[in-house]
Parts: sequence; structure tokens; C-alpha cells
Amino acid sequence: MKSISDGIDPSTTSGRLMMNMLATLAEYERELITERVNAGITAAREGGTKFGRPLSDPVVVADKLKLVTEARAKGRTAEEAARLVGWSRATLYRNQQALPGRESIT
Repeated sequence: MKSISDGIDPSTTSGRLMMNMLATLAEYERELITERVNAGITAAREGGTKFGRPLSDPVVVADKLKLVTEARAKGRTAEEAARLVGWSRATLYRNQQALPGRESIT
């Protein structure tokens, strides 16, 4: 294998040296980028930035769970009831488990 555009031949001693130097520089640059990103994230957190999904409003969740409960009482499946409020079935179950004192709607 030979790099035509760079004129580097890895079958020679100087070619292998050059390839190793380029690989080392690429690794160094990648580590610098990682350090800068981590420093930026730390600075943003110290500045009050919150990462991740915003927390759901408990009142909205409770209202949606009430609608789902009513739909389930009318014979809808968990999947259908969850779709009525814009949730997946997994989101429905997760929200049921998150609220203390709620019985499961199955």
C-alpha cells in the first residue's frame, strides 16, 4: 500500500516513521477535541445549563393518566389509550410506575 497523494510508502523505514507520526498527531488532535468538549460541558453546567430531556409537568402527566384510565375502562387497549394522549405504551407504563400510589392500568 502506498499513499500516492502524500508520497508516503509504508514499506520503507522513513514511510513507516511518517505514517506513525501522522497517526500520533491525529490521536493527539482527537484527545484535544475531547478535552475541549468536556471543558465546555463543565463550564456550561457551572453556568446553570441543564442537559437532557426537560422534566415532565406532573399535572399534565396526571391529566393524561386520567384520560388513559377512562379509555381503558371503555375497553381500549393500553396501546390505543396511550396513543390518545400522544404516548407510546412504554411511556404509559413508565409514567404509571413513576407516580406513587397509582395502581397499574392494564
